[in-house]
Amino acid sequence: MNDETPIFTYFRARKVFYMRPLQMVDLKQQYLQIKEEVDAAVLDVLNSSAYINGKPVQDFTAELAAYLDVKHVIPCANGTDALQIALMALGLEPGDEVITPSFTYIATTEVVALLRLKPVFVEVDPKTFCMDPESLRKAITPRTKAIVPVHLYGQSAPMEEILNIAQEHNLFVVEDNAQAIGAQYNFRDGKHKRTGTMGTIGCTSFFPSKNLGCYGDGGAIFTQDDQLAEQMRMIANHGQKTRYYHEVVGCNSRLDTIQAAVLRIKLAKLDQYIQARRNAAAFYDEAFKNQPLLRIPQTSAYSDHVYHQYTLIIDGVDNPAVFRDGLHQFLATKGIPSMIYYPVPAHRQKMFESFGSADQTLEVTDWLTERVISLPMHTALDEEQLKFITEHVIQYFNQK
Repeated sequence: MNDETPIFTYFRARKVFYMRPLQMVDLKQQYLQIKEEVDAAVLDVLNSSAYINGKPVQDFTAELAAYLDVKHVIPCANGTDALQIALMALGLEPGDEVITPSFTYIATTEVVALLRLKPVFVEVDPKTFCMDPESLRKAITPRTKAIVPVHLYGQSAPMEEILNIAQEHNLFVVEDNAQAIGAQYNFRDGKHKRTGTMGTIGCTSFFPSKNLGCYGDGGAIFTQDDQLAEQMRMIANHGQKTRYYHEVVGCNSRLDTIQAAVLRIKLAKLDQYIQARRNAAAFYDEAFKNQPLLRIPQTSAYSDHVYHQYTLIIDGVDNPAVFRDGLHQFLATKGIPSMIYYPVPAHRQKMFESFGSADQTLEVTDWLTERVISLPMHTALDEEQLKFITEHVIQYFNQK
């Protein structure tokens, strides 16, 4: 620890222990580990005064394209803009249907309605939390134009099946990769691809808490398609290729130079950060493997896991939502943060009432919303913190 690290004191077996206070995501500790590099990079931007589309933006997009092995990376202001720009570029018409899981952050579905398209909600797999291909297939109608699979919590949706279904029905696929950048999908023929690079378009967020996060807002869009890349660059820049000549209706969505400078440093360490998350997840798994009322996260056979979240399922109890909420409150009294992602699925949100989705039956999605709880997960978790967290989770279950 250093002079900038606050101390949390607790007792175990009549001994006093000291550790950093727990955070869901400890951005301060991550910053301290790269402070010299970040400070120098930000100072370079301030000295250059090229705050918009400076050289770090161009360098970062090229480096990210190389990391992902994708032809085009279009930076933008945030992950929600990335999804919006992607859907705008596909030339969809009002009323066209876009299929998306309901068990996701609201941004995935919000942009569909914002563009006057119709969100169609489908189920997820209860083990991986990602889109269920059978539910997807049943939801397709003559009005369906696009599918938005979400690589939730850090692992890929079943993309091979989703892509095959999309090809059968001539549908676009827009990957929401905000939570799984760096994850790898394994095809049956032995090929491997990064999440976000398999569909028509991929989208991500660089929100600070993401696995690759900046120090503000930021996002990016990926594609192998030259024409779509040109269209999305125009849309993100007021619909123009040449200044003051606007060819399409667009928006103003840019990744600023300071954020790109930070992201360049963190991209170079992304695989290291992913491994740190996997190490923490392995500690959790080992601690909870014999707890009969807990289901630990499952990694699919077709994807690795980058653990944006470490999400448990509470099962085998009466009133699971009450039991889960009790765990959430108990941990809070011990100084342990936890989160419920997501307590209300998209199809039950008030904003979608006009689509009649509240009457839809999505049994797995509703089942999960009563049972999931996420524990702290970030690159700076140490063994003492992990012990403290797991001991108190187990204590709660032993008391019941």
